[in-house]
Amino acid sequence: MTKYRNKLPRLLTVPPEETFNGTWPFKAHFTEAPGFRMHYVDEGKGETVLALHGEPTWGYLFRNLIKTLSPQYRVIAPDHMGFGKSETPQDRNYLLQDHIDNLELFVLDLDLRDITLVMHDFGGPAGIGLAIRHPDRIKRIISTNGPTPLGQLRLGDTLAKNGASSPWFSWIAKAHADGTLEQILGQLDYNILSTLKLNGFERHDAISDTWLAAYRAPFTAPKYCLGAIGWAKGFAEGTHRFESADAPTVKTLSRKPALAIWGMADRTLQPEYFIPLFNEAFPNATTYPLEGVGHYCHEDAPEEVAKLIDEFLQKN
Repeated sequence: MTKYRNKLPRLLTVPPEETFNGTWPFKAHFTEAPGFRMHYVDEGKGETVLALHGEPTWGYLFRNLIKTLSPQYRVIAPDHMGFGKSETPQDRNYLLQDHIDNLELFVLDLDLRDITLVMHDFGGPAGIGLAIRHPDRIKRIISTNGPTPLGQLRLGDTLAKNGASSPWFSWIAKAHADGTLEQILGQLDYNILSTLKLNGFERHDAISDTWLAAYRAPFTAPKYCLGAIGWAKGFAEGTHRFESADAPTVKTLSRKPALAIWGMADRTLQPEYFIPLFNEAFPNATTYPLEGVGHYCHEDAPEEVAKLIDEFLQKN
């Protein structure tokens, strides 16, 4: 494993030492195992908790969870390609299947085992893709407003219904049709707040100059926005591919200890569609609906989410 210290890699917009006024005090680590400079934090010791972010966030989303769990667990939070402090290669695809490939290479490089997945947004299908490929490396599965596609029969219908009524996915379809999607998402430095609001969070009092700077920082020019563009464009064009699983793998994963924490005010991944999908995949799981909490549950209710995850880890 290659680690980079005190060095700003090519096409990495956020300096490794940047802490955003101490709100992100974690040491930066890098690996080139996935074929680009991938950033991650690696805090604490013990069983591995692998926290996977989605669109258009980065590991910063898990800052409270890292602080809560790292005294007892090894918490690893990677930034997907094109997000956070990771590199944004200009010659790569940014589809779900590519993120799964990257995540697999990352996990194998660090030889992570007995993993507890904590997944948000597209971190859900990315993490489940990893779990399908390596069920023996997964110990627990935790969804925090993150879809868990495990071959459910109603998956396609659920995605279609959610997409038709979600402001975010409706905007993606419209912007792609009128040719403005890449232009708008290519300016995330300026419109990150409106993009996050469209996806949905409720705790507006958490917004500060530092908070905003942290989420804006990875997207300082259109060439650094390929991750966000690629994820949205993949939905518009139907080019994302969920990892397929055979029956024995589905059976193995469905028996893992599982937890869903879902902000019930999520308008992007609406609970009436995705909680039943989760329960179908993990029939013995526990589900905690959080009223008044939106899509970014780690921002809306950071202490409550961290507490529920900590309790779940101790019980299982």
